[in-house]
Order: sequence, then structure tokens, then C-alpha cells
Amino acid sequence: MSRPVAMQCLRCGTRYAPQVARSGCAACTGKLASNLRVVYDPQEVPGWRFKNKHAMPPGMWRYGEMLPVPTDQAVTLGEGGTPLHLARRMGELLGLKRLYIKDESCNPTHSYKDRLSAVAVSHARAQGASVVATASSGNAGASLAAYAARAGLQCVVASMKGASGPMMAQIRKYGAHLVMMDDKSLRWPLLAEGAARHGWYVTSPHAAPVVGSTAVGIEGYKTIAYEIVGDLGSAPDWVVMPVCYGDALAGIAQGFEDLLCAGEIDKRPRLVAAEAHGSLVNAMAHQTDCVDAVDAEYATLAASVGANQSTYQALHWLRMSDGLAVQIGNEGLIDMQELVACREGLLYELASVMPFVAARQLARSGVMREDDTVVCLATASGLKDTDKSTGSWNPLPVVTVGREQIPELASATHNLLSQRGGSVR
Repeated sequence: MSRPVAMQCLRCGTRYAPQVARSGCAACTGKLASNLRVVYDPQEVPGWRFKNKHAMPPGMWRYGEMLPVPTDQAVTLGEGGTPLHLARRMGELLGLKRLYIKDESCNPTHSYKDRLSAVAVSHARAQGASVVATASSGNAGASLAAYAARAGLQCVVASMKGASGPMMAQIRKYGAHLVMMDDKSLRWPLLAEGAARHGWYVTSPHAAPVVGSTAVGIEGYKTIAYEIVGDLGSAPDWVVMPVCYGDALAGIAQGFEDLLCAGEIDKRPRLVAAEAHGSLVNAMAHQTDCVDAVDAEYATLAASVGANQSTYQALHWLRMSDGLAVQIGNEGLIDMQELVACREGLLYELASVMPFVAARQLARSGVMREDDTVVCLATASGLKDTDKSTGSWNPLPVVTVGREQIPELASATHNLLSQRGGSVR
């Protein structure tokens, strides 16, 4: 591995000891709060070699030398190495000939959070922690619970009423202690108290204003960039992803920076943040460094990215990449989920289809060109929030026929298929 030499503030550059698993710069407070990033020896980074990694065992730890914990201390469930699908049929619909889907639903707990959890739990165990904890609407909690179980650590997940039922069930099945809060704003004080009084290793944000998750864990997301370039052979023109606090965006952006520094690519992809309530849209429009909270004018169906305030880390990396923020509402979200499923055979949670809505808008406006290489990051499985996406469905009638009526039923079914025109959506 390449040994970290410091944790450095994205905004002011203040450095901290690399052993401290903190999120947030103590020097940048209030509206100027900023997260940290892990810094490695600058003489080592240009020597990192990303090619020929596919000859090694699959998974993200093939890139262990670029991560902040020793590979032989990794807590792993086989995360990473997820498919990059060429989405021809969705590309035809959106007007993008080179549309790809980075399919993070194939991770062990069926979301991209496994990359963060693997690194964070590995670090927590190495630091001697006995309890890991997170605030989560679902995916982060399920992932942390699984990796804590793998590591033999206790896990606390602070969630809130209205969270997705399947995700809450997943958390409980892994043996975590799930605390459902009526007032979701009290999740962070609970975690802060646990960290201060009992030494919990907290992987999520737990102080306001929000800066993002632990910088150590965010390093795991770099491997998404490494894998995209490994599969494509070059950097894409665009990477579009759902964004809440921007942890994955920051990690992926840093991954592309690593590749650029090592001479593996010659450009940064432009990053697009698809967000629910528009705090990044406002910050980009007003050219400010403050990402203020905005009024949540509706309850988003995409609960995984439901916060009404993003972070400086997301804004920083959007600007570094000449990127964009796009606000995506509820309208058409379930339809897009079903379009992707019917056209590509891939079912993603509602937050994960926000990138396709954003890409459609940018293609129609001419910002994305037909021949651009566009990667949409699908962050989690659609089985995670079926209670959110099927609430309007009527129960299917139960067919009660005898064997003699089967030919008639088969013909009626075939006629219905014919009326659909012979193709799916």
C-alpha cells in the first residue's frame, strides 16, 4: 500500500494526522465547513500503475496500493469489480450512442456504499474500535451492518420513520442495532454522543453544517473511477450520478485525479450531480462557496438522496471537472425506473435512475452530444425501495381456470402481447 501522509482540507489546505478518522476541517466552520481528503506521498502517486489489474483477483482490493489501509487487513465481502454495461436501447431513447451504466447493484449488499464500508470498517478495526455507527436512510446502514458483522464489530444505525422497509429489514437481518428516530435531525447528536462518550467509530456525517462522511471511507469510491477507465480504456466524457452529500462524487473525482496524475488518462470527465432539492444548483448558479440548505418543497421518492443540503466537497469537485448540477423531481421518476428495467433488464432504486433523467435533459438541450461517452452511475438495486415505487399498483387478479381452459388463457395472453407491438416499452 501507499502510506497516507496526511488528511487535508479541500478548502483551506490545513493538514491533520493521517491516523485520525475524522470528517471535517476544524479550521473551516459555519457555512464554510469543509471535508478532508486523504493525501499520499506525492512521489508515490505518479508511480501508481492501474493497468494489468484485471489479471489480479476481482474486486476493488486489486487497487489496494491506492487505498489507506493495508490489503492484508481488509474487511471484504468481494465488493467492487462491478459491470459496466453498454446500454444501447436506453441510449437510443435518450439520444446517446455511447451510454454506459456502471452497475453498483452488484455489490454484496446491492449498493455502492459497500466500497465506503469496506475501507471504513477495515480502518475502524485496525484502530481498535468495537462499535461502528452511521446515520442512514437505508443503503449506508445496510452496508455498514454487513461489514461490521464480517469484522466482528457491533453496529448502530440511526434511521428515521418513513425509511424504506426492505432496507430496514436488511439492516436488522445483519444484526445491527437499528434506532428509528421520529425527529431525524436528532440522529447526528446521537452519533456525536456515542463517539464522544463511548468511542463509536462514526462513518457518516454527524455534525452541522454537513461536510460528508469519513474521508477514509470515501477513498473506497475512487475505485469506481479506476474500474470505469479500466473497462473503457480511456476517460469518459461525462459521469452522471445521484448526489446527496457528494461522498461518491468526491471519491470518484479523486480517482480520476489519481489516474490523471499517473498519466493513465489525459482529461477529467465532466461530472453531473443529479440532486433532489437543488442546493448545488443554487450554489453553482450564484458562484458561491456556501452550499446553503434549501426548502424541501416536496417529499422525494428518491429517499437515498433526500437531504435538502449538499456539501462543499460536492461543489468543489463539480467545479474542478467543469461539471453541472441538475435538479430532478418526482415526476417521471418511476416511469424512468421502469423504462431502464424494461429496456435493459436492470432494476435500480429510484435514486439510481435520476442520472438517466438528467442525461435525457442534457442531451435534449444539446449540452451532451450524441457521440459523447456518458456513464450513468446506478448506485443500488431496485429491490431496495419497492415499497416506494409500487404503492399505486393494484393487486393482480388471481386466475382461476381449470386445465381445459388453459388453451384459451394462453391465446388471450398472446393477444395481449401482440397488442404491445412485439417489443418491451
